[in-house]
Amino acid sequence: MTNTVKDIVAIVEQHYPPYLSASWDNCGLQVGSYHAAVTKIGVTLELEPEVIKQALNADLDLIITHHPLFFNGIKGINADTAWGQMIYQLISQNIAVYSAHTTLDAAPRGLNQHLAEMLGLQHIEPLFADLEEQLYKIVVYVPASHVKEVQQAMAAAGAGHIGNYSACTFRTPGIGTFRPEAGSQPYIGSAGVMQEVAEYRLETVVEKHGLTSVIVAMQTAHPYEEVAYDVFPLINRGRTYSMGRKGRLPQICTLDDLTGRVKQILACQGLKVVGNSQRQVERVALISGSGGSMLSRISPQLADVVITGDVKYHEAQEARLRGISIIDAGHQELEKHMMPLLAGLLKSECENRQLAIEVLELGSTPIFRNY
Repeated sequence: MTNTVKDIVAIVEQHYPPYLSASWDNCGLQVGSYHAAVTKIGVTLELEPEVIKQALNADLDLIITHHPLFFNGIKGINADTAWGQMIYQLISQNIAVYSAHTTLDAAPRGLNQHLAEMLGLQHIEPLFADLEEQLYKIVVYVPASHVKEVQQAMAAAGAGHIGNYSACTFRTPGIGTFRPEAGSQPYIGSAGVMQEVAEYRLETVVEKHGLTSVIVAMQTAHPYEEVAYDVFPLINRGRTYSMGRKGRLPQICTLDDLTGRVKQILACQGLKVVGNSQRQVERVALISGSGGSMLSRISPQLADVVITGDVKYHEAQEARLRGISIIDAGHQELEKHMMPLLAGLLKSECENRQLAIEVLELGSTPIFRNY
């Protein structure tokens, strides 16, 4: 069986779903066809000429990047420019490009979570509630003979997640009544005859993005011609997603000690630090990539120190005056860790699904060099 770009995208979007994309972002397929065959994949932070060269040498079919190739609308592709030449090469060699940017940043098992775990943070949580899931309660009435089948189908489609628990449902027994009308094809009973059937009221919770899939799964598994069910919006708060993480260090340490740990564990060079080197820190906020614009949202009560990249002078000055220390580890230095994270995920998923796919990490020259 031939594997396609669509198959690989389905794996990526299962873990980094499109609805997590920021409004200004452009995650998704950048170049190519969902129906193109795939046997080799490359994962990289940024698409640039040397990455294209590696892709051609390795005979890749698909490149998955962190940064999108296109951020805004384009008015032309000039082959005399470096950017235009890359587009021409990709298309002429049938290499597809897919980007997982803010989806990868905000996902529960995404880049920020990965970095927080690498640094050994504890009690890790989303930094802000940038996106909060709307929750719904689904109630369906099922004959006793099929209640477990319907329950399992709904859970497999994503229903029943409450905190760290999955497949959560509740059911109560009762009696269902109905009279099949002319033209019906009842699973139980005969047309024109009143029926009383032992049924269960099966209820569960589902997030908005999965509502349609759960309803389809429920109806498919249900034996009745017409399925009686209700959907109720809930006031309960659903899962929250954020472009950053917050957590606590296992032990209080100095800002200098934490800086050394960041440099060693994340393999960063040329860090910039704002704050007293001997300050005691415990509460850490982490924003991969460029987090300077988010500093104003972080209070001294939320974090002692923020680890991020691309912090501007006045952003740093304002944060310092509010009592917040900063470790600017560099945009690329933080985001380069998406390559082993995503490559490892794809290798594992392809192996589990028995897909004959080779996954490579494609390196690139750092934008900045330290002297």
